[in-house]
Amino acid sequence: MRADVLTKVVLRALIVVAGFNALSAVGGAVAMFLTDGLGMPHSFLDNSPFASFFWPAFLLLVVIGGTQTLATMLLLGRRVSALLWTAVAGFSMIIWILVETIMIRGFSWLQGIYFTTGVVELILVLALLGIVPWLPRIKLGTRENR
Repeated sequence: MRADVLTKVVLRALIVVAGFNALSAVGGAVAMFLTDGLGMPHSFLDNSPFASFFWPAFLLLVVIGGTQTLATMLLLGRRVSALLWTAVAGFSMIIWILVETIMIRGFSWLQGIYFTTGVVELILVLALLGIVPWLPRIKLGTRENR
């Protein structure tokens, strides 16, 4: 497989992961708003600064959903800042999951999935930045990558 084709495959994989995270975060936040926490017990909030699920849902929507959506849109548009914002989105996802597990003092398989998708985003960003010698650095914002 030619290096430029492999680069495009990695870019498409990154778009899929960021898009999945964006849809999951936005959908999860909306569901939390509508159901007062998706059936989670209010005891999950005991070790947090929140009295209800409103603010966690709001933060999930704006911080995680917002950065993941922005990253996805910038990647789709092949914008120069796409990899930066995708790295921010990946780090945000990882931090969100770590803080969440500390606050609820528990861990579920869903948190494992979203922690992993955050890590995968960062790995793919690093790959596209040329950290691996067999995968050429992508040049976003140029005509040839559209």
